Amino acid sequence: MTKSELNNSKQAKNRRSAARLAAVQALYELDFVNANVNLVLEYFLAKRWPLCDSNSNKDLILIEPDREWLKVLVKGVTRSRAELDTIIEPALNEKWTIDRLETLLRVILQSAVFELNYKPNIPASVIINEYLDVTHAFFEGPEKKLVNGVLDRLARDLRTEEL
Repeated sequence: MTKSELNNSKQAKNRRSAARLAAVQALYELDFVNANVNLVLEYFLAKRWPLCDSNSNKDLILIEPDREWLKVLVKGVTRSRAELDTIIEPALNEKWTIDRLETLLRVILQSAVFELNYKPNIPASVIINEYLDVTHAFFEGPEKKLVNGVLDRLARDLRTEEL
């Protein structure tokens, strides 16, 4: 692989990571406002990116998400929420139900399980690591351990041949 191909591959990975983070934010918003998915996506893509660019004087430069991947995630999770919840629920310990989870944790798990269940071309380990990073972006406590445990259990069930 040439240096240019390596840089392009890394940039694509970073844009997909940014799409996962943005998808969780959009799904969180959708959970609260019960808005039209297309309107929320349009808002996210038009108003939040590009927030700033390399020529900006702002300290924070956000990587623009892979717009197509963002749409796939948000629409897929929204369409499959009930099914995803039935997959997630048994992986929670006996003290928790899907309804008791904080909304942000629930949409993180739903997004990750959507990928584990519907995107077999992406390695389970990549999905788990990506969503642990997303979790870490929002939480500093035990939530990352919860997400890791649930996703590890579910990956073993959903990707038995891979793991």
